[in-house]
Amino acid sequence: MFPKVQSAIRVSAALALSVFAFVAAANAHDTVEVTDVLDRKVTVPHGAERVLLGFYFEDFYAIVGPDAYDKVVAISRDTWEGWRNTQWHRYVKVNPHLETLVDVGDVDAGSFNIEAAIAARPDVAILAAWQFRGLGEAVGKFDAAGIPVVVVDYNAQTVEKHVASTHLIGKIMAVEDRAATLASEYEAAVADVVARVAGSSTSTKKVYVELGNKGAEEYGNSYSGTMWAGVIGLAGGENIAEGQIENWGPLSPEYVIASTPDVILIPGSGWVGRDKAVLLGFGIDMSVTRDRLRPYIGRPGWSALPAVQNGEVHSVYHGGARTLYDYTFLQYIAKILHPEAFADVDPLENHRRFYRTYLPIEAEGSFMVKLD
Repeated sequence: MFPKVQSAIRVSAALALSVFAFVAAANAHDTVEVTDVLDRKVTVPHGAERVLLGFYFEDFYAIVGPDAYDKVVAISRDTWEGWRNTQWHRYVKVNPHLETLVDVGDVDAGSFNIEAAIAARPDVAILAAWQFRGLGEAVGKFDAAGIPVVVVDYNAQTVEKHVASTHLIGKIMAVEDRAATLASEYEAAVADVVARVAGSSTSTKKVYVELGNKGAEEYGNSYSGTMWAGVIGLAGGENIAEGQIENWGPLSPEYVIASTPDVILIPGSGWVGRDKAVLLGFGIDMSVTRDRLRPYIGRPGWSALPAVQNGEVHSVYHGGARTLYDYTFLQYIAKILHPEAFADVDPLENHRRFYRTYLPIEAEGSFMVKLD
């Protein structure tokens, strides 16, 4: 009997392997062609099971759903843990599996390891446009290994690319309906802001934005045509940095004072090891944010600025820019500039609602703050 049992086990095992191979082969052919944001046509799995994710970690979570990271095998970890440290730790707390994912390094820091990425055996690599461009010809190694690369782009800060990127991830992960809902909500939210701004009778206000990563003792980067500059423009504000710098860089103290801004915006984040930076993010109390903001209004010449005299000094979470929920920060800035037109809009509650609806963590902390 025993030899027969062994024989039966071998047959069953062989049959199981045969079935598994058949199913795997069938799944391998379950593909779909997509056109990414760089207008590249790429054939990808429809319902990918092994994803290399370069960036846009929260957006991926929101689009794919609670089990999103069960299907991720590798990430560019420093662009999450290093750039958004308090955010990273909140997600690790609810999903410890994140710490086990292969770290492929950071394109921006020049440490991206394509060999490690290929060794993780992803069936698709989803990269940000800036990562794809940064890799240059090295991207060809993915092609040689038979790993399709799809480029998405929320950094462009356009409704078109936000929507296209959301649908792309939805198609790759076979969650088209959820992606369509998110894309439609984003389009509607931005369209609502644009309509309210267009109908506002409030006169245009001048805005000065400065990244708060250095503290008040040193003037940090302002933005022109990109990042918070794009948000200010869409919200109907006059950005004093336009025409003064290219993309980002500090403005001179004399120019800022001479421009007499009506609103001052100091974006902050959960920066580690910066004891004077403006702190915002998960687990940070608003009183801490205000304590870090207060030294700015003590700068030479700032007490006479209209923004300071009228109490229009604000901070927003830098990590919230260029995301599927960035419309809530657009609402916040638009409400500062056009309070009557947005009297019935609660940007902070909309921010919290997005997290409650689409993400596994609560938006508990400091994200939109007015200096009292």
